[in-house]
Amino acid sequence: MPRDNWTRDQTIVTLRTYFSVPFNKANNSNEEIIRVAKIIGRGINSVKMKIGNFGSLDPELARRGIVGLSGASNLDREIWNEFSNDREKLAFESTVIVAKLSNKEIEEIIELKTEEIPEGKEKIRLIKTRVNQSFFRDSILGIYNGKCCITGLGISKLLIASHIVPWADDSKNRLNPENGLCLNSIHDKAFDEGLITVTTDYKVKLSKAILDFQKEEIIKKFFKEFEGLKITMPERYFPNKEFLEYHNSKIFIK
Repeated sequence: MPRDNWTRDQTIVTLRTYFSVPFNKANNSNEEIIRVAKIIGRGINSVKMKIGNFGSLDPELARRGIVGLSGASNLDREIWNEFSNDREKLAFESTVIVAKLSNKEIEEIIELKTEEIPEGKEKIRLIKTRVNQSFFRDSILGIYNGKCCITGLGISKLLIASHIVPWADDSKNRLNPENGLCLNSIHDKAFDEGLITVTTDYKVKLSKAILDFQKEEIIKKFFKEFEGLKITMPERYFPNKEFLEYHNSKIFIK
């Protein structure tokens, strides 16, 4: 097959990469692009340009006035139309392809330990859950440029892809990037417990349960100084206001 003919598998994996790499950082030195290029057997520049092609098909970027490249192929459009609104399908199929191309089991790709793996249907369910969680994390950290939207902390190991509407409460929006915030582990826990929220105008609001302790210096540093400040907005897929209202009304402790 000629070098310039992209396969369906290569294109699917690159679409996944499109959703996990900040568009403004899709360059030849991006570590994720370099890693994916090696896995799928394409040149780094070729993968970068393919991501640019997908950018031209993304209405979210268009709404921000960001223009992708003009070379989208029929295959690019086909893959975009098939997967862009079915993130769960994209997450699973792309992970299966990466495992195949890497000569690994899917359990290795998602770093599932042998002792954690049950049998039968439970094994399949666990694998799909881990695949989805990994995809959601990659997507959220990508659109927030790998930084906590409240504090700006950029240490990946301390960041969480936090669901606005909890995973268990809305199965249809588990992988929807508009249902995610990139938070550091402390603010993620506080958000999950309803001790803080983000209002529909994207500002941090503290619960009285935290304000009762505001005299403590650590509370001032971790929480009080961020009260009323607007979060850092993602590159695309802004937090859905209906999801934020759900958190405000159902989870946040007044």
